[in-house]
Amino acid sequence: MKKILTLLFFSGLLSSSLSAEGKHLFILSGQSNMAALDPSLTFTPAVEEAFGKENVTVVKNAQSGAPIRCWCHDYEFPDKREIKGKEADRLGKKYDDLIAAVKSATEGKRYDSVTFVWMQGERDAREGLSEVYARSFNGILEQLKADLNLSEINFVLGRISDFDMENAKYPHWTKIRDIQVEIAEADPRGAWVDTDEMNGGKPGQGGGGLHYNKAGYKELGKRFAEEAIALIRKK
Repeated sequence: MKKILTLLFFSGLLSSSLSAEGKHLFILSGQSNMAALDPSLTFTPAVEEAFGKENVTVVKNAQSGAPIRCWCHDYEFPDKREIKGKEADRLGKKYDDLIAAVKSATEGKRYDSVTFVWMQGERDAREGLSEVYARSFNGILEQLKADLNLSEINFVLGRISDFDMENAKYPHWTKIRDIQVEIAEADPRGAWVDTDEMNGGKPGQGGGGLHYNKAGYKELGKRFAEEAIALIRKK
């Protein structure tokens, strides 16, 4: 008999067995390139085709220009400096907004898998904060698991594009790229997608913009869906 994990999340009852059968929740978040992504164009149709429209819930909440500390409640800067004032107020604020959106969309519903889809990192690359990026992302996963009462969660990372491969404008650009791949490949429940050609440049050679073009966002949604579906089906 399939093992069902029963979860109490806010006022809604969720269950998770992380199987391809049943109902599936997809939580999308990140900064500008996630904010500009319209899931209804390619992401949602793909997961609905895979699992049935009635079995899928997609929740997206994103904020342009936001560093990862806006989602991570226990964020620490590399130099361990004290975080206070307005900066302290920002810690985890976008995560709180995200969870509120999830609450609104899932109250009273039950799910058999939860997948977190993340497109972020440009701001942290610009600020030179790669050293704490992996810890911060894993902290967000732990927050989600705690709030959803999950022991496991799938996740798909969008690796930031090849916009600044020389690290000229964003000093930790390639470091963040590498770290995102390492995070995903180190976890059997993780996956990542390549976004290099989505900004109008030549794949791996740069030349494109910081943000993706119209076709790029459609492709991003498609690739996110493909990896999310694969993670669910392999369990």
